[in-house]
Amino acid sequence: MRMSSNTAEPRRITMTPGAQRALDAASRLFYERGIHAVGVDLIAAEAGVTKKTLYDRFGSKEQIVVEYLAARDERWRAFLAERLKSAREPAPRILAVFDASRAWMEENSSRGCSMVNAHAEISDPSHPAYAIITGQKKWMLALFTDLARGIDGHRGRGGAAELGRTLMLLHEGALVAHGLGIFKDPVAHAREEAKRLIGTGA
Repeated sequence: MRMSSNTAEPRRITMTPGAQRALDAASRLFYERGIHAVGVDLIAAEAGVTKKTLYDRFGSKEQIVVEYLAARDERWRAFLAERLKSAREPAPRILAVFDASRAWMEENSSRGCSMVNAHAEISDPSHPAYAIITGQKKWMLALFTDLARGIDGHRGRGGAAELGRTLMLLHEGALVAHGLGIFKDPVAHAREEAKRLIGTGA
């Protein structure tokens, strides 16, 4: 078990089969209904474990939330890494991020980005899950900025930072729009804007 403060990586627990069942149930409920709307009693009932088992394993509902968001973040990073393997140059890799997000949203996130949704409920930096939410978005910004350094016209540090922020805004805006369902396929639309921005015909 890794210990940390709120300013570092949050504490994680070792999963037993019972804890994993509880986390699977909690993850589904948190995403479908919202974190605040789901109580420990409901999680225990859905997982087929006792409330005492939940507290013995996780210690608190906050820790269940930490495990839920951390697990989704780990899955997303692994999902994205697989899809970036086929792209070698910076421009195709940038577009591959949008392609990966589109596939991820279709498979895993019909209600929008879990981190954005969680941030709407967890805005207190002292909450142990807050660092996971903001950490993922900082990681995405760093990824876009790093990729932007290879784009002609944006190779300098300032240019790459500006392009990285713009790509991040396109990407995150598309995730929010997907969750809202206002218009069809916003991630594909954001990809087209990114393609225009980086000047590629890919």
